[in-house]
Amino acid sequence: MTDETTRDSNRTTPPEPPAAATTGAVAVIGLDLRGDTPAPKKQVYSWAFWDWATQPFNTVILTFIFTALYLVTEAFLPPEIAALDADDPVRTAAEAGLASGLGMGGTIAGIAILLLAPVLGQRADAAGRQKLWLGIGTGALIACMFGLWFVEPRPALFWVGVALISAGSVFGEIAAVNSNAMLIGIANKKNVGRISGLGWGFGYLGGIVALVIVVVFYMTDWFGLSEDNGLPFRLIAVGCAVWAVIFSIPIFLNVPEPSLGRPERKVGFFTSYKLLVQDVIALYKSPETRPTFWFLLASAVFRDGLGGVFAYGAIIAGLVFGFGFIDLVIFGVAANLIAGVSTIIVGRLDDAIGPKRVIVFALTGMVIAGLLIFFLVDAGTIVFWVGGLVLCAFVGPAQAASRSFLARVTPAGREGEIFGLYATTGRAASWMASSAWVVFISITSSATFGILGIVLVLLVGLLLLLPVKEKHSEID
Repeated sequence: MTDETTRDSNRTTPPEPPAAATTGAVAVIGLDLRGDTPAPKKQVYSWAFWDWATQPFNTVILTFIFTALYLVTEAFLPPEIAALDADDPVRTAAEAGLASGLGMGGTIAGIAILLLAPVLGQRADAAGRQKLWLGIGTGALIACMFGLWFVEPRPALFWVGVALISAGSVFGEIAAVNSNAMLIGIANKKNVGRISGLGWGFGYLGGIVALVIVVVFYMTDWFGLSEDNGLPFRLIAVGCAVWAVIFSIPIFLNVPEPSLGRPERKVGFFTSYKLLVQDVIALYKSPETRPTFWFLLASAVFRDGLGGVFAYGAIIAGLVFGFGFIDLVIFGVAANLIAGVSTIIVGRLDDAIGPKRVIVFALTGMVIAGLLIFFLVDAGTIVFWVGGLVLCAFVGPAQAASRSFLARVTPAGREGEIFGLYATTGRAASWMASSAWVVFISITSSATFGILGIVLVLLVGLLLLLPVKEKHSEID
């Protein structure tokens, strides 16, 4: 981190007036402060590289490789159960129990985000230190990935793996709150959709590169390494940590803080919760900011569903459709390529027609694709190849448009707080999607029905979004 003098000299936005959060008065929107002046490309690409740096945690560890092919497999079952036939009901139920345990960890992580994200974002706003909290969250996420090295394939260590991955999700989302807040310092209303899409697109493309490296690692028989004690998977986790260290450096060197801070809002930690409640009430009471309030609630549901697609998609591919290692990796490369390209392209559409239309179209497509996967499950792997890739084509645009929607209505000086609320009610909380996943599997003892749990969350989120008003000024 730089010192205060350097930090202030690097800012590209002027000091902003305090937002009258507790009075219901309309504050200056953060994007308005930049006007039409675009940020230097160095800042934009440095910001986008943070998504590239941290995406392997989601793509390689959480979705396609570490959890799906290692943590929720027979490697962590008691030996007497692992020795049973693959279609034995006892073994099938035990494997479903591992998947349910991972979902339980996601639920607990969601509660932690619910309690911490908005208050930590609010305090970062007050001090004008979003980069500091970005560094804390990113560093803790990296530490969790390094910690996965110690998760050897023993049933007793299953919960250690779940704890590290869940903690990584929490710290990663705390970091993302501040990365999202920094978007407001480099974007304006004419290009925020494009820049938001660029960040998500960089993330997906970074996931592709990381997965390709894993494919090379696998195709060369792990470079002669022993497969005992899950060594290749543990090394992959360490590799993801090193990747994050290297590629997260540019955002700290080149991107300014989004605001100068709000000293009048510096309060004690527990008093921050009182201030937060006052701010949320003010969002609801003011006719100008009430759509932001309702959008936060609607996105609480549909972004949970988006998170569920990536958190459990590879598990569905493995347990329901029988995908092996190489199948999952190839699917992961294709999925991230489609998601990355579609997100970058649709980012321009976001600026042209508005983010709400993009989100509604994407969620509708995902609900249809998810239902087709469930009802056509007996048709074989082609169903997941087609339906899964269609889902991925919609996920990225919905995520990027959600971020740009909120950026367009965020008052200056409240970037971290608003995006903290966004995280609290969004996909990283994942308590709705993960809970639906757990309930549907627990009732049926079949991972197939977990698909319906995720689709249900997406559908409810879509229905809640439809009445949310989008001001024309947000997309002019």
